[in-house]
Amino acid sequence: MIESDDNGLFTIQQVADITGLSKQVIRKWEERYGFVQPKRLDNGYRIYSQQDVKKLLQIKLLSEQGHSLKQAALLAKEIDEDIEIPVQMEKLPYNEQWNEYIFMLLEKGSRCDEIELNLTLQQAHHQLGLESFLTNIVVPFLKEVGKRWENREWDEYQESVSSLVVRDFLVQIRRNYPYRENAPFVLGACLPYEHHEVPLHLILLRFMMKGWKTQLIGASPAPGAIESLADRLKPDIVLLSATTTIPFETDSELLQRLDEFAQKQANMAFYLGGQGGITYSPDYKLRAIIVTNSIEDILK
Repeated sequence: MIESDDNGLFTIQQVADITGLSKQVIRKWEERYGFVQPKRLDNGYRIYSQQDVKKLLQIKLLSEQGHSLKQAALLAKEIDEDIEIPVQMEKLPYNEQWNEYIFMLLEKGSRCDEIELNLTLQQAHHQLGLESFLTNIVVPFLKEVGKRWENREWDEYQESVSSLVVRDFLVQIRRNYPYRENAPFVLGACLPYEHHEVPLHLILLRFMMKGWKTQLIGASPAPGAIESLADRLKPDIVLLSATTTIPFETDSELLQRLDEFAQKQANMAFYLGGQGGITYSPDYKLRAIIVTNSIEDILK
């Protein structure tokens, strides 16, 4: 298994895989700007600390935000020294708390190594526990995977392998999670034509940690499948997910039909979440479906 050594040190190839920067760029930033000063082994090979990796990620993000490399280096230094930064130059949001597990996942994801991705997820889950694993590993890793795909740093295969391995791992956790027979029941469903199901897995796992029984209707169910399963299974809550607005653009009457169905279910509560569901504004005024992205709102 390729990972940092016992002292938390990485080779330049590993740093390239983790940061998305090429080895040539890393060397250039070191030699021309002195952003990091890696140690050298006896054979002359560079080795980088976790702090070096975070510094490179900081400068990369700041440069993507429009700062020159010189400005990015100064801001990264101010962040390290906890100097107050002007409002227009906000502190880095997401990679400050990255730990070695995320570094390892990015490295394995870059190489599309499914076995090592799974092993790393297992190690993180066992060490951190489920709640910390979801919050501090899965969510930031998936955000970074999406970001790298959008920026064309990763191709579709790298994005797909990483996302699917995480999805399958979350499915395995859900299947093995115990619940009481009399537990309240939540049914999660992607809307028809919606293919992003990982957010629902994360939400359902959070329900499970609160003692709920869960079931998921997978990506892009057939029209009418949600209504049919809800009518048969009689859940207490139905969670509808739309990461994109594609379901509503593909079927302009989809939301109205679901809302009319929800009105007839006296013992079920219906919620719609996801960025697509939040941003979409139908001409039809919803009467039974509540639009929210807050689990706390649902469980209160």
